[in-house]
Amino acid sequence: MDKIKISVIVPVFRIEKYLPECIDSLLVQTFKNFELILVNDGSPDGCSQICDNYAKTNERVKVIHKPNGGLLSARKEGLKNATGKYIAYVDGDDWVDNYYLDTLYKLAEANAADLVETGHFREFDGKTETIKPKLVGVFDAEDIEHRIIPKAIYNGDFCQHDVSTYVWNKLFRRDLLETILFDIPNDIVMGEDAAITYSYLAISKRLVVSKIPLYYYRQRFDSIVKSIEDPKTEYYRLGLLMSFLKKKLSHVLDEDTLNKQIKLYLYSQILVRSGGLIQNSKGDIIFNPFLRTQQQSKVVVYSSGSFGQHILSTNTSTNFFQIVKWIDTDFHKLNIGNNAVQPISSIKNDEFDFLIIATINPSIYTSIKTELGLMGIDKNKIVKINTDETAINKLFQDIGFNDAFEFEGSKKL
Repeated sequence: MDKIKISVIVPVFRIEKYLPECIDSLLVQTFKNFELILVNDGSPDGCSQICDNYAKTNERVKVIHKPNGGLLSARKEGLKNATGKYIAYVDGDDWVDNYYLDTLYKLAEANAADLVETGHFREFDGKTETIKPKLVGVFDAEDIEHRIIPKAIYNGDFCQHDVSTYVWNKLFRRDLLETILFDIPNDIVMGEDAAITYSYLAISKRLVVSKIPLYYYRQRFDSIVKSIEDPKTEYYRLGLLMSFLKKKLSHVLDEDTLNKQIKLYLYSQILVRSGGLIQNSKGDIIFNPFLRTQQQSKVVVYSSGSFGQHILSTNTSTNFFQIVKWIDTDFHKLNIGNNAVQPISSIKNDEFDFLIIATINPSIYTSIKTELGLMGIDKNKIVKINTDETAINKLFQDIGFNDAFEFEGSKKL
């Protein structure tokens, strides 16, 4: 086998149902100069045997068995054992196009790129959606410093990234990745991809972004966390990520720009994880981000994704809104509380006061609002999320974040 050009690292944990499809898609790549490193992160199911079986029959496959330490530790262990010029990360419950590695390699080599980003497919309940980056082209060191990084996390629209957080739609140079990955604390167990992507971007001198979709991301029902059992733990974990990003980006961004990016990123993550409604230790709602809505408003929730599920779960315990319908164009069987997902054609203007589009992405929000308008839905009833910085600052103070975006706790929570 020729000298290894790409090391593909696959963290493995409790995914025996999906793992063979992932591995098979990598072993039929048109690009041949790669090694496949399967990192079994102490998986308690049949993943260990699956990995070993593939290693016995294919010389490209290298298996590492380690005690469970989390996704970040698995990615680090894979990197320690990698020999390729480039690193590609693939999640074990996803799969890739036959030309995945070939395209990534040619994009990197043709443009002498430190970082490659491409489009991807999102597969959810049998339906596939193509996701393409808005930012396309080749960007040098000056572009990265002055155009890319200042808008990487927050591009001016709440909350939209110019560079996606994901590591699996990217190709990294191994020598550069080694300089940043091992500095990321293993305690960061929320937003690991963002910690890697943005700290790596800060040391990159050349970026190439292509719209070609090559990666199939599987959105699983069982991977979406539907409720927050311990808000303080969630806030602490988010605080670890945000304070790390602030430290790693402080040398490439001015303080005001950096603070605004991280502030809105943190706010968006809190909203998605909490279902929007923030409670204190007594269970009282201390923050409602959905403008114009009030307690006991009759509400329709659009979207059965992570944010939508969290809204339904939170409302099940708080009964803050009267949720009269839960709708989505990706109609499928899903129930939370007394609500089941229904098609968008099922709603009428006279049965609700407000409609919440459960997304933090403004482009998706605008597209959905347009579609609802075409169905005859009163656009005046579609609410926006509060993005007033004064309100966000007060929220952070109330729930216990300091100026460095570290969670210190609060008597009010």
